[in-house]
Amino acid sequence: MYEQITAEDSVRIPPKYFDRPLEESAIKALQDKYESKIDQEHGVIISITKCRDIEDGKIIPGDGSAYYNVTFDALVFNPKLHEPVRGRVNEIVNFGAFVRFGPIDALAHVSQITDDYMTYNEKTETLSGKETDRKVKKDDEIRARIIAVSLKNNVNDSKINLTMKQPGLGKKEWIEEKKENEEKN
Repeated sequence: MYEQITAEDSVRIPPKYFDRPLEESAIKALQDKYESKIDQEHGVIISITKCRDIEDGKIIPGDGSAYYNVTFDALVFNPKLHEPVRGRVNEIVNFGAFVRFGPIDALAHVSQITDDYMTYNEKTETLSGKETDRKVKKDDEIRARIIAVSLKNNVNDSKINLTMKQPGLGKKEWIEEKKENEEKN
């Protein structure tokens, strides 16, 4: 999920950063270029954490900026297929629950919340099981498993799907209830 990676790139440092120390300018330029972006291999780039190496710079005629080859560390969030996650429900809609985990939202479709038929109550903004009366509402903390990942160029266009139907998944109360029932039998 969260990883620290080391990467290399050529970074353009504009003249407005020339009054700062070189490492600080390089980090600022890297942050502007990468933070909150998605790299297809590594996932969502959360933060540029450190410059490891900065080579000699180059100035290109007609451009007032300086270009440096930089080796840097970054904190990334890379959702993996089948990975269990914990998150908080931040929106309920008629077709499921949007769950925030890390810097991204994922969808738990109504068919992936429980084996029960789920109905949407627009007034209370809840999903309720027809037979079990299990409810999911905004701000509920849940445990789920990633069943589909489609990362695009930005967070808003990316799609992640979750399931809460497998053992050990769902709301904490559901998991504890199932454990108590198993201990009784």
